[in-house]
Amino acid sequence: METCPCCSGVDFEACCGPYLNGDAKPPTAEALMRSRYTAYANGNIDYIRKTTHNSALPEFDEDAARKWSKESSWQGLEIISVTGGEEGDTEGEVEFVARYTQRDEEETHHEKAIFKKEGQRWFFVDGRMVGAGTYIRPVPKVGRNEPCSCGSGKKYKKCCGR
Repeated sequence: METCPCCSGVDFEACCGPYLNGDAKPPTAEALMRSRYTAYANGNIDYIRKTTHNSALPEFDEDAARKWSKESSWQGLEIISVTGGEEGDTEGEVEFVARYTQRDEEETHHEKAIFKKEGQRWFFVDGRMVGAGTYIRPVPKVGRNEPCSCGSGKKYKKCCGR
């Protein structure tokens, strides 16, 4: 018995295994997200391509995905939130954090992924990285050639900017 890489706590054969083997289709956007993480962890890039919506395929770089999958040691998946994406829905969003190690460095991939259901199949459509956000400077930026803000009358680069 092997625990599923998607961190569901369930055996692989009872969790993502049937999806990756083609024996079943993920019933929800979250189930597809978990199975795609497992596919990366197992190097099954064909599954990643098959579960990517046609509109997103032109942007899908199979070689880069294969390289990322192969060069990473996958540590775990954390689902942050799920909006929609249930069996009766046609759209859903899953925010997740994938943890992996690459070149002895611990990394995280924090994303909000958009999914779409066509017929009875869920597809990955797009993802937006979630980061620290935009830095907003509390005071106006002083340029190198502007007068120094200390009031010396010198250019900033010749005064406090040294």
